[in-house]
Amino acid sequence: MNYTYYGSRATASEVIAFLKHVLSANEQAEYRGKARTPACIWGRHGIGKTEIVQSLAEELGYEFIYIAPAQFEEMGDLVGMPSIEEEQTVFRAPEWVPRKKGPGILLIDDVNRADDRILRGIMQLLQNYELVSWRLPAKWHLVLTANPDGGDYSVTPMDDAMLTRMMHITLEFDLQEWARWAERHAIDPRGINFVLTYPDVIMGNRTTPRTLVQFFESIKSIKELDKELALVRLLADACLDEQTASAFIAYVNQDLRSLIEPEDICNAHQFEAQIAQPLQKMVSKGTLRVDLLTTIATRLTNYLLLGDIAIQDTLLTNVVAFLKLDFLPNDIRLAMARNLVQSNKTKLQELASDPTVGMLLLEEM
Repeated sequence: MNYTYYGSRATASEVIAFLKHVLSANEQAEYRGKARTPACIWGRHGIGKTEIVQSLAEELGYEFIYIAPAQFEEMGDLVGMPSIEEEQTVFRAPEWVPRKKGPGILLIDDVNRADDRILRGIMQLLQNYELVSWRLPAKWHLVLTANPDGGDYSVTPMDDAMLTRMMHITLEFDLQEWARWAERHAIDPRGINFVLTYPDVIMGNRTTPRTLVQFFESIKSIKELDKELALVRLLADACLDEQTASAFIAYVNQDLRSLIEPEDICNAHQFEAQIAQPLQKMVSKGTLRVDLLTTIATRLTNYLLLGDIAIQDTLLTNVVAFLKLDFLPNDIRLAMARNLVQSNKTKLQELASDPTVGMLLLEEM
């Protein structure tokens, strides 16, 4: 599709850094009596634009109000309704309008799905942070999200007069960042393994990060997927594109759902018998399954970096043993070692003291 985006294409963490800077700059501008500039996040549906803004508000302790102007049918939904007071017509602001002092974020979600009349009405808000009937209280920020122009999206094009009232950035899906997010939010491990193993089926018309999470939540209570395969297929078809649903069924049939879990690697008492040998057998059928090794290494890395776990000597010994597996491709070994050693966890930094790991990192320099 020939989609039209605005601003740099960025990962979720880059978008968050961008927003934090814009919010800070606008607060400084407001303090000096200068004009503020709203930020607009572009991106495909289901990629996480709205959640990023809401999560950022929670992280910063900001008030948060969400509106979807595509639901507005009349200008009164935006500016309020007229009322007679002291023989004058005045407008009463809509119920959703922020009334108390910030800091806060007003999210205008999917702005370009609104009717053209509503878009024109929003322009004054973007310029002056106020409309005819109301103004944003002090320390409130405007953030918008939008689907790309062009292609098959039912959107209202924004002209240059509106586009130039905002700063723009485009959110793109990043596999590694999604995996870290999924670990933090306790998404079904079988789902995380699937996404890491089959990254090519992630983005489609109906398959998005959002619908994948919907599907993974729906199967979380099914302990043995292969014994309820018909139900699993129904649930997959309910959420995902046919290609993705078929890939997940193949994933179950190949027994890849039972990949070795990070906890098992870290807690193994006999690494060779419990981890090394079964893992080699799993990935060495015919050609080496580098995709499976990448999935396991990624999940182990995220488990160590994000998990609230005690880094004991036994755990470190097992991690070093994993890094030394002779069938582990060197690029996977290096990426994992680098990410762990560069973490802010002191015990993980000790991995560099192992001669093999230390030499590996030195060769990269």
